[in-house]
Amino acid sequence: QVQLVESGGGLVQAGGSLRLSCAASTRTFDNYAMGWFRQAPGKEREFVAAISWNGDDIYYADSAKGRFTISRDNANNRVFLQMTGLKPEDTGVYYCAARLLRWDVDIDYWGKGTLVTVSS
Repeated sequence: QVQLVESGGGLVQAGGSLRLSCAASTRTFDNYAMGWFRQAPGKEREFVAAISWNGDDIYYADSAKGRFTISRDNANNRVFLQMTGLKPEDTGVYYCAARLLRWDVDIDYWGKGTLVTVSS
């Protein structure tokens, strides 16, 4: 099992940048695909970005593509989300997610989230 702790959220003006970080408490971090999701007030949680265990496969939501960059540092058990050109609609709680890659079934884990507020 893995524990996930997000950091780096805060208040930023429209057009600004933030870098979110997720620390994972596992000794087998490269067994996990990693991702970021977000939930705006009054809306359902939505996918933002994902990265495979070795960083070779990366996926972005249409809303994130071109503005956000996901990356990972397996040596330090961390995944990052670099966000630029932030818009008010990017406001929400951002969650780090981990998918344990097993031979029989994949198991998902979630962090508690970090709040991002983009002011206009």
